[in-house]
Amino acid sequence: MSYAELLDTMGQVNDLLNAESILKWDARTMMPSGGTETRGKQIATLAVFARDLLVADRTRRLLDGAERETAGASEDSVERTIVAQVREAVDYHLAIPADLQRRRAELGTVGQRIWAEARARSDFQLFLPVLEETVEINRAMAEAIGYSEHPYDALMHRFEPGETVSTLRPLYARLREVLVPLVSAIAQVEPPRFDFLERHYPVEQQHAFALKLAESVGYDLGRGRLDETVHPFEVSFTRNDVRITTRFYPDYMPASLFGALHEAGHGLYEQGVDEAYTRTPLATDLVGLYAVGGVSFGAHESQSRLWENHVGRSRPFWQRHFPQAQATYPEQLGDVSAEEFYRAVNRCRPGLIRVEADELTYDLHIMLRTEIEAALIDGSLKPRDLPEAWNAAVKRDLGLDVPSDRLGCLQDVHWSSGQIGTFCNYTIGNVMAGQLFEAAQADGAVAAGLERADYEPLRRFMGEHVHRHGRRYGRDELLRRATGRALDPEPYLKHLSAKYRELYALGDAA
Repeated sequence: MSYAELLDTMGQVNDLLNAESILKWDARTMMPSGGTETRGKQIATLAVFARDLLVADRTRRLLDGAERETAGASEDSVERTIVAQVREAVDYHLAIPADLQRRRAELGTVGQRIWAEARARSDFQLFLPVLEETVEINRAMAEAIGYSEHPYDALMHRFEPGETVSTLRPLYARLREVLVPLVSAIAQVEPPRFDFLERHYPVEQQHAFALKLAESVGYDLGRGRLDETVHPFEVSFTRNDVRITTRFYPDYMPASLFGALHEAGHGLYEQGVDEAYTRTPLATDLVGLYAVGGVSFGAHESQSRLWENHVGRSRPFWQRHFPQAQATYPEQLGDVSAEEFYRAVNRCRPGLIRVEADELTYDLHIMLRTEIEAALIDGSLKPRDLPEAWNAAVKRDLGLDVPSDRLGCLQDVHWSSGQIGTFCNYTIGNVMAGQLFEAAQADGAVAAGLERADYEPLRRFMGEHVHRHGRRYGRDELLRRATGRALDPEPYLKHLSAKYRELYALGDAA
């Protein structure tokens, strides 16, 4: 009975982590600012309790017994997979001092409050102590976890197991080889009309329209809701309560619209995890101590980017949904055609803000962040020198001058929560999305469905090949089962090249 008792204990770990996620969701959406300090301690308490329960003597005895009990099962069975994941997590957390885990958890909520204030005031010096502590904590964690080549590898393992600085270099080089000349060529071409997206769009209407489109692609409002936040995110408290957020700008409607579609993609993943995995390690990141069904952050990002870009920014999507947009915003879009709208929401224009970047330049934002994080962790970049390094990278990769820290190194929420090592996941997700979407479209029912705004065939493909498996298979194994091969950037690059060459009449690639 050791295996059954181990499962019950892991269910309790999952409960604690879901309670922690609820507190984090509240802190980022509704909590009054005065609650920040005590909320940080509450979150830290739950995180430490979850960690302590995971590595407790009783849990380890149950784990030993479960390993013996399941030894006769096939290696890829659910039982053996769960036991192996618990063993990996126990070993991982025993290597990291508990006080380091607590410091990181406490920093999260307090750091986010300071970051929000620093960002609003464009004051990097206000945020610098948080960044210095974040780097210090993460360096200590990397040393405790251990690594073969680069300390940043140990931190990426929490979010994208198997990815390293050395594996990212050739991937990034291949992406730059295609993206940089394409962006440069587009810069020489007349941009599409865009003015109508910057008209006044009442927030109430934006909320209703964003929610309508999220629901149209399959996000289940019976198990979810849409709220407002500074930095959009999705969070699940089991598959039966999966919440999404977006941000609203009265004079820039695409932020809320595509933010909601992006987070709905995350939400579809969590709502689609096999119900049998609820409260088990296959719906719990025991290494990262996070209640989530996605197998890696990159795999999760593949779903958000797929629904946001491959579906939500496609021509068929707006041929079908533009009448709804016009009906919602008759004054703002009355003089606009569906084709003009499609071209506008796909405009390529290098910008300063990652979450508002167009599909083509987005990965340039990610690559510079990954390189900066790695330099912070190996010590070649000091936290105090971050603005200068950031601004130089933006100039190099995007050709832009950064006018303020708010629009530069203070724009992302990640470091304020003590989190380093996750930025590569966004580009991994883009690459996975291209690969999975290509495989899905090989099914004629998926392609035909997209043409008529029937998203059930695509949801069914993703549900069958990605969502339902939760954390049972690793990222590359998931890809092999769905597409026949491990991570491959070529479908993604083919998609971007074909789409943007047609949009800007650049002709076929040489």
